[in-house]
Amino acid sequence: MPTAAPPRQTVTAHLIMRDAAAAIDFYRRAFGAVELYRLVEPSGKIGHAQLRIGNSELMLCDEYPDFGALSAPTIGGSPIKFLLYVEDADQAMRTAIDAGAVELRPVRDQFYGDRSGMVMDPFGFSWSIATPKEQVSPEEMQRRFSAALTG
Repeated sequence: MPTAAPPRQTVTAHLIMRDAAAAIDFYRRAFGAVELYRLVEPSGKIGHAQLRIGNSELMLCDEYPDFGALSAPTIGGSPIKFLLYVEDADQAMRTAIDAGAVELRPVRDQFYGDRSGMVMDPFGFSWSIATPKEQVSPEEMQRRFSAALTG
């Protein structure tokens, strides 16, 4: 009798790409992703792939318009933004930009305790890249947030 698969993370993102193979390569170079596997049609189209970045997994595939699987550029952008925690946000931002990401916000210390910046990947997804610097209570975050808005 087969044993149950080990538990996975509770929520896993599934990204639809115009060029899933190029996306896998980009995420490998930009974020150190490890490809776990891919399922490829004879045409070369990727029907499903799984990647691991740090301790998290992502699923992705090429577009399948007949199933409503459309990429961010096809639908005019994505409201989804990712947060990637790393050891050194400054270095990770440089690596992502060198791999082809576009800087949206430079790395700086944030009121909520992280040092972070944001990039847009070549496939239409935004990534905040952050390193935790200090533990900040929700009350202190609110105080700092309010001060930033009025100051």
